[in-house]
Amino acid sequence: MSLYRFARFIVRVVLKRIYKINIVGQDNIPKSGPVIICSNHISNLDPPMVGITSPRDIYFMAKEELFNKKLLGGLLTRINAFPIKRGMKDRNALRKALDILKQGNTLGLFPEGTRSKTGELKKGLAGAGFFALRSEAKVVPCAIVGPYEKFKPIKVIYGKPIEMDELRSNKASAQEVTDIIMDEIRKLKENN
Repeated sequence: MSLYRFARFIVRVVLKRIYKINIVGQDNIPKSGPVIICSNHISNLDPPMVGITSPRDIYFMAKEELFNKKLLGGLLTRINAFPIKRGMKDRNALRKALDILKQGNTLGLFPEGTRSKTGELKKGLAGAGFFALRSEAKVVPCAIVGPYEKFKPIKVIYGKPIEMDELRSNKASAQEVTDIIMDEIRKLKENN
């Protein structure tokens, strides 16, 4: 068993004891091929929550500062996280993410770039649209509906993959695609 799967098992056991987790639409995540899961971001617990509710192993970008701590950085790398420099173009992170998708894996993104302290969706950054346009990945919107309060319900909703072929052929901009992704996340939040 890989460290990722072992960690996912342990985190699942812990989080299921703290929260009443309700997963909706898990079957909307394709079983094979490259996938980008795009979720809203309301808590530091979002990456593990998406990680334990997805049937696929997920690679996540994480802020570079977390990797500067020796123990934490080593652990994050072994559980499929990789660093990104925030506030600038990080070519290494972009290449790494595209390689992950090229190999048919799943990339987890939080298009808002940082947590929303109010729980309201913020404008998404163009990065999600960039990866969607530059790869052949299916893009699955995800909404986490909280809040994270002990013994209270938390819902993780996966929507149907967003149709990307027309957007790619019409040469949509990365920001336009991100706006569409964020709109789908908004609909998931509002309708559940």
